[in-house]
Formats: sequence, structure tokens, C-alpha cells
Amino acid sequence: MSPDQEYVMKTIKARDVHFVRFWFTDVMGNMKSFAVSPNELEKAFAEGMGFDGSCIEGFSSAQESDMLAFPDASTFQILPWRPNSNSVARMFCSIRTPEGKPFSGDSKRVLAKAVEHAANMGYEVNIGPEVEYFYFRDSSSPEPLDHGSYFDLMSLDSATDLRRDTVLALEHMGIPVEYSHHETGPSQNEVDLRYSDVMSMADAVMTYKLVVKEIAALHGVYASFMPKPITGQPGSGMHLHISLFDEMGNNAFFDEGDPSGSNLSQTAKYFIAGLLKYAPEFSLLTNQYVNSYKRLIGGQAAPYSLTWGHRNRSTLVRIPSYRPKDEGACRIELRNPDPACNPYLAFAAVVTAGLKGIEDKLELREPSDGVDLAKLSVQEMKAAGFGMLPRDLGSATEIFAESQLMRDLLGDHIHSYLVDQKRREWNEYLGQVSEWELSRFLERL
Repeated sequence: MSPDQEYVMKTIKARDVHFVRFWFTDVMGNMKSFAVSPNELEKAFAEGMGFDGSCIEGFSSAQESDMLAFPDASTFQILPWRPNSNSVARMFCSIRTPEGKPFSGDSKRVLAKAVEHAANMGYEVNIGPEVEYFYFRDSSSPEPLDHGSYFDLMSLDSATDLRRDTVLALEHMGIPVEYSHHETGPSQNEVDLRYSDVMSMADAVMTYKLVVKEIAALHGVYASFMPKPITGQPGSGMHLHISLFDEMGNNAFFDEGDPSGSNLSQTAKYFIAGLLKYAPEFSLLTNQYVNSYKRLIGGQAAPYSLTWGHRNRSTLVRIPSYRPKDEGACRIELRNPDPACNPYLAFAAVVTAGLKGIEDKLELREPSDGVDLAKLSVQEMKAAGFGMLPRDLGSATEIFAESQLMRDLLGDHIHSYLVDQKRREWNEYLGQVSEWELSRFLERL
């Protein structure tokens, strides 16, 4: 057994762990799990635990349903919201076929491929996400708990204790938090995770979303990561702060001699150019639902043009400038992703697009500084020469379907599955009659 596996076995005995939950995600990023007895762990480490893959969205057909889950001992954590006696722990798993080969539908495999690509180029990828969400009184309607706004305190902020308990639970699970606060919308909140390597962060985001929901349920309320749950209010994003470090531990995005004065290296500029070029192709992964595109409509802070700027929060890519001379703080911020995405696939796509920009030495256009792009119409954007993100799920799906870069990254299994499912979702949505249509047209037509 490895040292990590030995640690798990010792901790289980010392902490009275009676259930170990194996965690993994389906293709859409929904958490899946089954519980294993501690007596089965040693075998599971060596041989995996079998389960029916045909029950998991995007996995396998009934005739090829046998799958194996191999737990990663380095992800072992005790769940702090469960009882201390007969306690419960979790480990994330990789999925393999009965022949021991990596399963083509495993999202972690896709991200591992992107991480390996970065390593072969001499980089480690770090990501720090800002994950927004709403609290509602229940799951039946979006009734907020308060009508506070950005950085409000009690009594306008009703979620102080909810966020406190959430942060404590995350830290108990080894996930450090940088910030937590009330966001702009009513009962909208944000918890920012401290940056780490991209694979660990994908695991952390999955854990974070579950912890937020579990703590909310303990308080008798409902937490939602729906991108745009309330008409006329801001949507929830998951801004990604991204940096590359080289093999010597230097920030590959930092260059104090940058002639533009931005302290950005040429590597960073190539990376940004890759994001801007391929954002329409990976939009289906960063914004994967019909509802996602109701957040990206303009008139708000959420971007919809293929632009970048230094302090401009209306651009797709922003360069945070809190400490411009600090090499460790140099990073780029991608602002279109939302928290409903599958973080493994979304992170993999973003990393791959940026690395492609470096490989191809893509030229970066001038920044869009000093312009509030949220106030420009689509027509004004096009007249100014700005490219656009897809305007809806249907457009995003068709662009994604034609993307060779995304097909090469994901493989035929996941790529084809997503195209098929998202075409179905879009066509079903087009056939729905909304309350907006009824209230506007029923009486007069």
C-alpha cells in the first residue's frame, strides 16, 4: 500500500469511520456516490469497486455497463456535517473498465489529459474560482431570504451564519477559503476558494457545491447554483483566476519588463489570445444549460464579447491589478463560466484553449479599457469588430459540435454525448411556452 493508503486505513480506525463514500461525477458534472465498508477498502485500492455504469448519465449502455471505481487516497476527508461517532468519509475516484483501462466517459480523465499537456510544455496550472450562488426558502420557487446587496451586513445579510458554517466545513475538509460575502443580488452569496493546482481545485469545487447545499439543508433553506434563477437580478458566475508556473516555480504570466506596463509576459498574452479565440468553442462546457445564456445577455457585469482588459469587469478576460508589482499575484480572470458547469471538463477546456494560444503564438488584440461593454448592444459590438460568445445554448452546441479542439480533448464518447444531449435540451426548450409569452400575448392575440 502507498503511504496515502496507509494513512487512510489508520485514520479510519482512529476516527471511528464506518462508511466511506466513493465520489465521482457524471458527464454533466452531477455528483455520484456509493458507500463502501472500511473492510473493503484494501481490496478497492488494489482492484477497484464494481458498479453499474448504465445508471450514470453519459457513461455506458446496459450491454457495457460494468465499471470500476478506484479511490484516490490523497482525497480522503471525513465529512464534518455527519456525526462524529460512526462517522462518514469520502474519496474521489477515477473510473476504469473491467480491463483496467481509463474509461473514456470519466471527466477526471479529461482534466488529467489537459494537466499532462501543460506539464509536457513545462507548466503547472493553478486556478482560484469565485463561486456565486443563491439561498432560497425552498426548492419550489426562487424566494430569497433577504434583499441585501454587495458586501451588506446584518440585517440585510441573512446568510452570515450559513456562510460561516460553510467556510468552517470546507476548512475542516482541507479546502482553504479566501473570502466570503453577500453578493449583488438578493440572497446571493459568494465564497472564494484559495488557488491550488487545477485538478485539486476541480475536486474542491465539487466538494464546495455539496457542502453549500448540505449546510443550507441543515439550516432549513435551499441553496441553488442555477446561473440565472431570478428575472431582473444578476446571475451567478464562477470567475476563474488562472496562472501558469514553470518548473522553477516562477510565475510564467509575470514580466516586470512588459513594454505595455501591464507586467504580463508574452506567454500570458498568448494564453489570453487562446481563450478569446476558442471561447465560443468551449462555451458549452463553461455554460452548459439553457439558463446559462440568460446570464450572458449584456447590460450586466457578465461578459458576452470576446474582449480583454486590465480593470474592466465587462470584458471576458480581466487582468486583476490589486498588486501589479507582485509576481505571485499576477493572473488572468476568465469571467464567463458559471457554477452549474462540470468543473473537470470546463477547466480542461479553458486550459487547453490557453495552451493552444501559446503553442500557436496567437496575436492578442488591444485591450478594451475604459469602455463599459455592458452598455453596448450586439450591433454596436459587431460594428466595433468584437467577436461574441454564443447567444444561446443552441448556437453554443453547434459551434462545439464543429470544434476539432474540443473533440480531440474530450474524445468521441463525451463530445458526441454532449452534442446529442444539448441538442435535445435546446429543442425541448424551444417548444416550451413561457409565462412571459402568455402574459404578453394571450389576451391580445
